Amino acid sequence: MQGLWQQISDLSLGHQDAIALSEPDSGQSLNYAQLVERVEKLAEYLQQLDAFLSPDSGPLGLLAGNGIDWIVTDLAALAAGRCLIPVPTFFSEKQREHALDDAGAGFLIAPQGVTLPSTYELLNPLPETGTLSLWQRQIGNDSNLLSADRLPVGTVKVTYTSGSTGNPKGVCLSEEHITVVANTLADATRDCPIRRHLCVLPLATLLENLAGVYAPLLRGAEICVPDLATLGFRGSSSFVPQLFLQGIGTVRPHSMILIPQLLDCLVEATRAGWQPPDSLVFIAVGGGKVSRAMLEEAERRGLPVYEGYGLSECGSVVSLNLPGRNRSGSVGRPLPHVDIEIIDGEIFVGGQLCLGYTGEPRDSGSGKLATGDLGCFDEDGYLTINGRRKNLLITSFGRNISPEWIEAELNTIPGVLQTFVTGDAQPYLGALLVALPGLDDSRLQEAIELVNKRLPDYARVKCWQRIGSPFSVSEGTLTANGRPRREAILNRYGKQIDALFPSPLINPDVENLRTGAQ
Repeated sequence: MQGLWQQISDLSLGHQDAIALSEPDSGQSLNYAQLVERVEKLAEYLQQLDAFLSPDSGPLGLLAGNGIDWIVTDLAALAAGRCLIPVPTFFSEKQREHALDDAGAGFLIAPQGVTLPSTYELLNPLPETGTLSLWQRQIGNDSNLLSADRLPVGTVKVTYTSGSTGNPKGVCLSEEHITVVANTLADATRDCPIRRHLCVLPLATLLENLAGVYAPLLRGAEICVPDLATLGFRGSSSFVPQLFLQGIGTVRPHSMILIPQLLDCLVEATRAGWQPPDSLVFIAVGGGKVSRAMLEEAERRGLPVYEGYGLSECGSVVSLNLPGRNRSGSVGRPLPHVDIEIIDGEIFVGGQLCLGYTGEPRDSGSGKLATGDLGCFDEDGYLTINGRRKNLLITSFGRNISPEWIEAELNTIPGVLQTFVTGDAQPYLGALLVALPGLDDSRLQEAIELVNKRLPDYARVKCWQRIGSPFSVSEGTLTANGRPRREAILNRYGKQIDALFPSPLINPDVENLRTGAQ
């Protein structure tokens, strides 16, 4: 199969003057001819690094915010055949250092002024970019840091997942795998008139990298990559919705990729009178469960939302709803490059899979990947995700409940920002809620009662408590794609959770167990 960069380069000959990349905050843009020229010049430079500086220097790390330079560097690494390690800027200093050490990055590409591990020494500005510089690792006596056997043969990209512990896990992907997924996504959305895609997720996340960069480039579309700060993102713990809405209105994109929290933001804004631009034709949502009620409301309010499902180990997207093939509440039908099977309620994926993890190659004969996600197919082949097997709550009455299901329903309440449902080994479910100050307790209780009417009796939230500050990546209570870190929340809010279940003698249908913000 022809490599991904070669495909993009060849296809660009048919639209050389069309805009490929744009930065609305800086006013910079590149047409396809300029993009190809810049990428190939930088690729030539990257190919010469080992000869000029040090042989067997390992893969390249890339630590930078969203922008044209990030995409040019990423594509140049592909064109040069150099393995790239995109390091998310929302990682802590410890996580950044772990990722770079774990993959054995001999060079690091990053802007000056960013906090880097002390083992990297500045070399020079990176050619063909205006904001990035090249840094080299000083390994001293520890040559094992750059050991080539850290990565499975054929690895061209190492993507780091947040994981459930402090250290992120490196998933190793081949060029063939990336190319197949990108082409599948481009083909799947071929009938959608997408000419401008707005990147609102970090480019270091595999979903935005493949579905928001590679797939649009294969279609000759424009990719709009503003600095995330101009879209209202303030690090990993705060967000200014007004700037997000303003950015969408200014760019007038045809497509975006959102996590559920960002979809909640857009729906909340439409409730307050915001009008989505009529340019939007495709909004993909992934990274967590979204309730059917939320999806249907989004559609009624002019948001063309299509839910999908994927994993880093599978090269991101494995199933996706599409125009004309959309079933609300499902994550769509499997895409052609994968084979999905349900075994004992768990989703197993075969077909195109990762090469393994850093230091842990995958056995090619190991069969399908056990995802840990619970799901089922309907009679028409649409896949529904029911939650994580490891998150399953088993009440003291023996009922199995996926907390993601209940959280998705609670998140449909206007003014509710985040939810965490608990109740393992308890007679009923309780919830921690983050809500807008304007939503008082009595109205919140009424809204929860309406949600409960949609749920079976064993899955209803009988007691709840507000918490004063939102879950966040920086505090370790939220993953990068907006999912709650359950063990961390249980530890951090242990007293509040204990207060939800004070005594087995108290009937939560009779007693008012609500308490104020803590």
